[in-house]
Amino acid sequence: MSTSNSPTIVEISPEITPIPLMQLATAFWAFKTLATAVDMALFTHLSTSAMNAQETARWFNIEERPAEMLLTGCAGLGLLERDNQDGRYRNSPLAETFLVRDACYYFGGFVTMLNQRLYPGWDKLPDAVRSNKPTTWDPCKQKSLFEGADPAMMGTFWQAMHSLSTFTARALGEAVDFAGFRKLLDVGGGSGAFDIELCRRYTNLSATVYDLPFVTEMAAKNIAEAGIGSRISTRPGDFFRDSKFPDDHDVVLLSMIMHDWSEAENRAILRKCFAALPPGGAVVISELLVNDEKTGPAPAALMSLNMLIETVGGRNYTPREYRAWLNDAGFHDIRVVWFEAAGANGAVIGYKPA
Repeated sequence: MSTSNSPTIVEISPEITPIPLMQLATAFWAFKTLATAVDMALFTHLSTSAMNAQETARWFNIEERPAEMLLTGCAGLGLLERDNQDGRYRNSPLAETFLVRDACYYFGGFVTMLNQRLYPGWDKLPDAVRSNKPTTWDPCKQKSLFEGADPAMMGTFWQAMHSLSTFTARALGEAVDFAGFRKLLDVGGGSGAFDIELCRRYTNLSATVYDLPFVTEMAAKNIAEAGIGSRISTRPGDFFRDSKFPDDHDVVLLSMIMHDWSEAENRAILRKCFAALPPGGAVVISELLVNDEKTGPAPAALMSLNMLIETVGGRNYTPREYRAWLNDAGFHDIRVVWFEAAGANGAVIGYKPA
């Protein structure tokens, strides 16, 4: 029995506020702050000499007001750290590792590519939604997004992808056991980062990078610099125009490739994988997977929209879709392995019947 002195307990439902919308609406502020700092080589300069706002202004020949604001913004994003004794800023471990030019894992190229190529394309996303056509290149004038592209921009693109792929390959190698395989065919293998990392982790494994001629030239250079050329070779080719894939491989890797193409094109790729593999061989599809319910996760869903502005028919697919295609191509024992990496969140694996 309650008394007049008993406290009244009122359950209050969590209030819906516009804070999440504010964070979404202003997300580009953080990106453009990062992109500006990368473009100015701010992190490269701070790697050798910490600077306060006044020193930064002198170094870059700008006013002190924007110098201080840029330093504060980068610090707020966790990219810089400030010494409270002298007021000088230096790189955080994250920036020192990935945003200093000539660093082993320089990620700034990816930021530059996003800023110069994709940011303008995303500004035209409404056009892409209405027309179902890419906005970063003209399919009426080019056969692909790579044809006719600025060579300097493409160099930046491949440098960016090498850094991104290196860490994604490490996560894949931890999540998927390649110890039982002898030789890997990396279809659309790009810079060779996956082959380098997987062969370093699995000493019994050798690999072939299969890609367009100008790409395999770049991959060969990366492989040589990695000192692993005795176990990784390159094979120039076109996985659509070539009638078949190189054989003598017991595992085929399709990493961050399938999202570039339509369902029909991906099914054709998988049929060639099946034909090239020996009995018991496997195909590994590593991607940012959209969930089967098509409600996320956000990185995969947004990457899929990125394919709208970058490709004619590509998008990010679900495990259920990959299962169906693999099954129709003849693969069985299909399974999905989830992991976390910058370029992928999972792998779908299928085996050719023994």
